[in-house]
Amino acid sequence: MTILYELFGSMLYYIYNFVGDYGIAIILFSLIAKLILLPINIKQTKSMQATNKVQPEIQKIQKKYKDNPEKLNEETMKLYREHNINPVGGCLPLLIQFPIIIGLYRVLQQPQIYVFGSQEAYDAIDKAFLWLPSLGQPDPLHILPILAAVTTYLYMSTSQTPGGNEQAQQMNQSMKIMSPLLIGFMAWTFPSGLALYWVIQNIFTFVQQIFMRSLFTQEGGK
Repeated sequence: MTILYELFGSMLYYIYNFVGDYGIAIILFSLIAKLILLPINIKQTKSMQATNKVQPEIQKIQKKYKDNPEKLNEETMKLYREHNINPVGGCLPLLIQFPIIIGLYRVLQQPQIYVFGSQEAYDAIDKAFLWLPSLGQPDPLHILPILAAVTTYLYMSTSQTPGGNEQAQQMNQSMKIMSPLLIGFMAWTFPSGLALYWVIQNIFTFVQQIFMRSLFTQEGGK
């Protein structure tokens, strides 16, 4: 993972040298990161949409063979094959994204190590941005933590698809509440540069989810 941290750190460092503003560099870095992950996100969304379309049929199979797990699994896999659905298609993109997300997070959590190479070099740059006196310190007005929580809720609301059993639906609802609260709590105490990254990522993801859902709905109607 250290190689990944150093790679992303170098990317952010070059962006900073180009624009000369640490806040703008973080915003551009966030957008570039989302563009890198875009093909993976598209694949994941397509897989989720395809799985969601057959949810009514899956629920019928579950009800019909609830006392026969072996037949239930057989008929479910048969349905997936008929519709060319990979049951793990939505999980693989998440596994690919995970180390990348962790890498981006660590770089912005410790820029003095992975971006600027030393605490002295990091201390020497101007970290003020908009109302923030320093992107290396928590937001004194707590605007970014609130935005981080709100935007997390928005993008999670658009990324969740209907369907699934009652337990899955309850879990989705719990995650939709707990995740924004957790992100907001973390952003309250973490460097505001990291909170800024979260907000930009969430806004981009929210717009991306709306666009892809609209696009795939149009394609499905043709």
